Amino acid sequence: MFSKSKINEPAQKPTEAKPAPTDNRLDSARPDTSGTEFKASAPKAKPPASVLSSDLHVTGNLKTTGDIQVEGTIEGDIRAHLLTIGEGATVKGEVIADDVVINGRIVGRVRGLKVRLTSTARVEGDIIHKTIAIESGAHFEGSVQRQEDPLSGKSNAPKPAATGNPAPAAAKPA
Repeated sequence: MFSKSKINEPAQKPTEAKPAPTDNRLDSARPDTSGTEFKASAPKAKPPASVLSSDLHVTGNLKTTGDIQVEGTIEGDIRAHLLTIGEGATVKGEVIADDVVINGRIVGRVRGLKVRLTSTARVEGDIIHKTIAIESGAHFEGSVQRQEDPLSGKSNAPKPAATGNPAPAAAKPA
């Protein structure tokens, strides 16, 4: 069933350039990639972050499943996987991302699984997070609330008790 590889046989010269070994044991476990070797062996690369340059001013909402690096000014909400706010950037609106790194200014609510305020960050608004890191020198005005799922938008606060008579669900015909 198994055989000794021909590489170790003394008949071959070690200084000779040889083609890649074709050991049947390895080839049977390896899928046939003839003609598509480059495509099949290349791992699926993550696309680079979209960079909004410092001279860009956007009015409107941004939404992506990828990464965004903001260096300019955004007036609107941003939703992304990884959001990096550059040191000279300003965002006026709600920010929602899995990972949020703030080096610049945000005026509005921040929601993120991981939120990091660097020493140059300025945040004016509430932060709802799963984990947070605030470096010395960061400026923050607002409240901080930890939630298990901050991206859902649902509050963990207890609901107030109902008072009075509940409204009827639907009018019944007579």
